Amino acid sequence: MELRNIKGVGERMAQRIEREFGSEDAFLDAALNCEVDRLARIEGISQRRAVEIINEVLGNPSQKFLKTERAIQLYEDIIKKILDHASTDYARNRVLLLSPTKDPGTIQERMSRVMDAKRMVAELPQDEIQKLLIRVNPLEKPRPRVEPGHALLVESKKDYENLLERDLHRYISIITLEELESLHEYELVVYAYNEGFLEIDDAPNLAMVPLDAQDGELVPGKVLAYYQHNQETLENAAKLRDILGWSSILPDVMNTLCSIQSRRVDEASFNRTVDEAKENADQKMKNAIKGVELSGQEVLDLLNSGMPGKIRDILDTVLDEARQEIYSKTGCSFNPFLAKYPLEFDEEELARVREQEMGRQQLKAFEHQVMAAKELSQLHGKVEKEVREVLEFDYQYTLGSFAYKYGLQEPVLADGFSFEDAINLDLALSRKVQRISYQLQYPDNVVLLTGANSGGKTTLLETLAQISILTQMGLPVPVIMARVKLVDELYFFSKKRALDAGAFESFLWNFVPIATQNTDKLVLLDELEAMTELEAAAKIISSFMGFIQDSGSYAVIVTHLAREILKHIQVRVDGIEASGLDDEYNLIVDRTPRMDYLARSTPELILRRVYEKSDGKVKDVYRKMLELF
Repeated sequence: MELRNIKGVGERMAQRIEREFGSEDAFLDAALNCEVDRLARIEGISQRRAVEIINEVLGNPSQKFLKTERAIQLYEDIIKKILDHASTDYARNRVLLLSPTKDPGTIQERMSRVMDAKRMVAELPQDEIQKLLIRVNPLEKPRPRVEPGHALLVESKKDYENLLERDLHRYISIITLEELESLHEYELVVYAYNEGFLEIDDAPNLAMVPLDAQDGELVPGKVLAYYQHNQETLENAAKLRDILGWSSILPDVMNTLCSIQSRRVDEASFNRTVDEAKENADQKMKNAIKGVELSGQEVLDLLNSGMPGKIRDILDTVLDEARQEIYSKTGCSFNPFLAKYPLEFDEEELARVREQEMGRQQLKAFEHQVMAAKELSQLHGKVEKEVREVLEFDYQYTLGSFAYKYGLQEPVLADGFSFEDAINLDLALSRKVQRISYQLQYPDNVVLLTGANSGGKTTLLETLAQISILTQMGLPVPVIMARVKLVDELYFFSKKRALDAGAFESFLWNFVPIATQNTDKLVLLDELEAMTELEAAAKIISSFMGFIQDSGSYAVIVTHLAREILKHIQVRVDGIEASGLDDEYNLIVDRTPRMDYLARSTPELILRRVYEKSDGKVKDVYRKMLELF
């Protein structure tokens, strides 16, 4: 798909997208990798729009299912609740692209995976899993970096150009013999020989590798940088796979990376060892001399020849022990000291040995890196596969954690809607909320819902909408048992207390086409009240309900005009009724609707609550109002 063929992507937006991603192809690759967050960072592209664009690239079902702003808000609220359980950007992006569908096969497949994930979550150490997952990211290719102090030596200009074409100059300085003044200029020189005619003095910091060798043999850092850059992700992915009982090559990769680290050239350690040997030797000399007694002749010898034999023997012993100490820690057998007290360094000898030793270490480290690069380059595909599996696990784990936390259950796909012990997701984590049961089934596919103010009518509509949306997303629902019909469209209209002339006309333009469209619909209408007069409102609402009823779609309409509407159409009326006030004057309500029951509203109870909480002259006014009831 071409970027400019995506619906709503004009030329300016396309140019901004190409600047962010580098090219159209790079954007399409990012879309296939679900990088919603990166697209949403572009000026003028909201997260919702980014999701729509990438959904279109991926060919995902569009949001045609959600037909009103309130329906979209409920869907987005579900997405936010799921995102609370995601640990990686990969999982968050996949969740953002999780859209409703009407395909039963897709729904059942998703549902089965989520229920498996829910059971898995219950058995895993959740805190430990999350701590590891937040440190796992998609593997990144690091920017090339030239290794300081290293050089790649070639025989000719042609060989130089050959290595440029292989992009090796981005990882190491490439020089010709004419440019090389001395091997001592570099910590390590890799001679990439073709004919091998260059006469180079034997040097401890020189490695010889054929020009036609693999890149990793000439510049192992080109391979190793990828693994070192992603080391934290690899380490945490390895731990996570171990907890899950998955086989993995990542521990072997980590061992290889650790071995590279342990073989790093450490000049500071060499210098520190020599300095410590000198300090120890000086202290030994100081302690030993305290117990030396000199005769008169030995004092004369000290004045004439500079050092008596007793002192010379002690010094020789101390120097020998210092050499042994240096050798045991560095592997270098040499004497860097002048025979004086306190000891002094032979700077020329020390510099010679240091350079030789550092060159030897550099060569050993290079040889080990070459072996590591060969090993790791063969594992590249397997490493990427294992990290992808961990990221995919986080997506499934996210959905499973959401289902586990909210106690969601798998619904049955059926005709109509019915559920037992359902709860609104916004209330699901509270222990003191009443669960509700309800059904909306043919021939009672359109019903009126009446009853108490603050009794839960709006919450019931939202719960029904959530159950419908979750099911068509392929997710379990907040019920003990549910049967759910798949529909083409979901409409949810929020409360509008009154319709003036302009709003009334808007109502006609919006609602009548809904009733006449040849699609399966679930319409949830929350308290559409006065239009011009009660009788007119009742006639229009009843006509609307008749169209929905005849179309075979489903609707729940919350209203206080039930008596007026029933004069014009026969539909089921359900009621939620308050039975009184508790000790704190809160409404006592059974929030599960009674079927075929026209419930009273609650003005008397609300008036009594206000009366009980007031005092003075105002209370007398409320009392007189109550007397009228």
